[in-house]
Amino acid sequence: MSSEYFAHTLTALDDLAAVTSRTSAMIAAVNAHRDFKLIEVMRSAKVDELETVYLMVDVECHGVPTHNEYGLRFRERMLIHVPQDDAKATVVWSMRKDFPRLAHQNSVTSQGPAQLCLYFEPPPVVARTWTPSSFLARIQWWMEKNAKGELHLADQPLDMLFFESRHELLIPWDLDQLAARGKLSVIAAAARKDDGWTLRIVDQLPANKSLHATLVKVDLEPIEGGMIEWDPHTLGQLNELLARRGADLLPLVTAAIQAATPSGGLTRQDEVPSTLVLLSVPIKRASTGEVEGITYRAFFLDGGALKIGTMLGALIPHDGRYFSSVGVVGNQPQEGWESIGLDPVTVLWENSPERARTQSGFSDAGPQGVLIGVGSLGSALLDLWVRSGWGRWTVVDKDHVRPHNLSRHTAFNRQIGLPKVLAVSANAREVTRNGSAVTPLEEDVLTSTSPELAQALRSANLVVDATADLGYPRASAVVDDRSRHVSVFVTPTGRSGVMMLEDVAKERCLRTIEAQYYRAIINSDWGRAHLEGHRGAFWSGASCRDISMVLPYSSVMIHACQFAESIPVHIANPQAAALIWQRDLSGQTEAIEIPLSDRRIHQAANGLCIYMDEGLHEHLHDLRGNSLPNETGGILLGYHDFTQNLLVVVDALPAPADSKGTPASFERGVAGMPEAVAEAQNRTAGIVGYVGEWHSHPDGCPPEPSRADLVQLVELAMGMHEEGLPVIQVIVGSHDIRVVQAEVQP
Repeated sequence: MSSEYFAHTLTALDDLAAVTSRTSAMIAAVNAHRDFKLIEVMRSAKVDELETVYLMVDVECHGVPTHNEYGLRFRERMLIHVPQDDAKATVVWSMRKDFPRLAHQNSVTSQGPAQLCLYFEPPPVVARTWTPSSFLARIQWWMEKNAKGELHLADQPLDMLFFESRHELLIPWDLDQLAARGKLSVIAAAARKDDGWTLRIVDQLPANKSLHATLVKVDLEPIEGGMIEWDPHTLGQLNELLARRGADLLPLVTAAIQAATPSGGLTRQDEVPSTLVLLSVPIKRASTGEVEGITYRAFFLDGGALKIGTMLGALIPHDGRYFSSVGVVGNQPQEGWESIGLDPVTVLWENSPERARTQSGFSDAGPQGVLIGVGSLGSALLDLWVRSGWGRWTVVDKDHVRPHNLSRHTAFNRQIGLPKVLAVSANAREVTRNGSAVTPLEEDVLTSTSPELAQALRSANLVVDATADLGYPRASAVVDDRSRHVSVFVTPTGRSGVMMLEDVAKERCLRTIEAQYYRAIINSDWGRAHLEGHRGAFWSGASCRDISMVLPYSSVMIHACQFAESIPVHIANPQAAALIWQRDLSGQTEAIEIPLSDRRIHQAANGLCIYMDEGLHEHLHDLRGNSLPNETGGILLGYHDFTQNLLVVVDALPAPADSKGTPASFERGVAGMPEAVAEAQNRTAGIVGYVGEWHSHPDGCPPEPSRADLVQLVELAMGMHEEGLPVIQVIVGSHDIRVVQAEVQP
């Protein structure tokens, strides 16, 4: 079977002394391979310096079936390009003029040979294990797989219709909605050093942009995929190419131009120099006949819409204006329309929320959420979730952007003075062009009476507290119809991030999780330095709005990324969770999970709510049981919050070493108690302190206060009166626990 090969201008390379070791190894591998025949070693005749060595070879592949439907032959002529710069990849071209167009080719012109695309991986990855012998074997593998129709796997996405171009057209994620509202235009977004342009489709021209091209959008019928086409150079070639695939282009372009022409016609003053045709091409797989995707390709046509429309017979000139030819009998394309020049344009899509979720690995759209606090941490969380397409957010904050915020915030200098909620919502629009729903509410969440805020909190699936303050998470616990909450913050040194998530039923609310978090700090080795650097009674020790706080943005972002990934995972579970991610100075991170218990509420006679939890109850019963038959006792650690009229008991310390207990009495000692209270206060940023006493009663004796207990309670109340605080006494019986509260009345 005779073949015609592409001509070349290469010249023989007789002196191989100057070639690289890779070239020598390739020549040796070809000569040693039984299925490869070296015809000639060549170099460029136009370049003095030896840049590339060319090996013309005949390749035989016994795996290629005779008379296969793909047009590959048992013996093919190839040209192997071996760059003398070892950093550049070795490639191979087919020299047969009628070599079939198949999957995995890199050619971008129909006027020259096709380059075989041998690898799925990028060149730097291939280079790690590449050898001349493996390269030759890969050529035979490519030939065999393509000849059997197996190179493009059944479950592999279909190839795009055309190769990439140096020009790019950015398609709006909501193209159909924009097109339904009116005329679309093409503007130039950016020029690049590779002489390519990035273009954008818009429905309204920005004030600083001029129209670059008229857009003609054409939706083709489904065609069969399988091979990448060489880019055509004329409209006639494009029409012929698509006709081979079963798509009729010309009538659709004509109809699109006519539909865009107003009834009153257009004048030359309306003409835009360029016309851009955007093709929407459904691709189906031959094996099933089902459409598996839509590929897009754009082409600049050489001329404006009036010129092109007239040549195609879509428009007719009359009295200085151009009108649609719809209804005009016998109007046909003009001679020479096939020669209208084309310039190919690669199509890129803006990220929609759905695409962003796919790229980020999120399986669901996320919650209808409220984000309370968009300071340093909150703004970072919103930015991460918006870029991932996760969630639809109402953001709430009362503050505005100040200069010092820019060291740890997603805002920009131009936004100084702007409310933070407006800054972050504007930035979200910049990322997604309104693809992500972000609603700003400039409100103080603790004092606001805004119906919009109330409705947002009621309708949300999740409320994220990123305020770094005690006020909101504590206040939220008293609202009956509130949504599930999660509170996150970064400790003052930036070494730890804390997440507290309520259960769906909200039985383990933020208030009771907070208390158990403090208990873990007091009783764990990691708690000793957990809140180092605190300067106030806040979750993290200091408000993230504190200008004097020294903390790099990198520390905030490390934990923001951890929260942004962890919250979506944990809210899929209906259970509550309390997690701490703690980094050491080397950057290693330890995840600490705090076991959680249900809340227990004891109501005092004067209306004061006393919060405990089941874990603390069990701890008290264990201390009692370990001392039987003697009574025992100790001090209670906790904190007051009079804005909520509550007292939260965090922990109960065991009896000091100098205590005296008998089966009928207990006298608490003092050894180590001041130090223990001071240590608890220091570890918890001054939040947890002394709130009362506890003691046990023997078996058979109910947890009711005895006369001696009441006398002690009065003495305790007198002692706490100096600080204006109430005091509690907890009595632990065999099965029950009784809480008694007292304070000195004025």
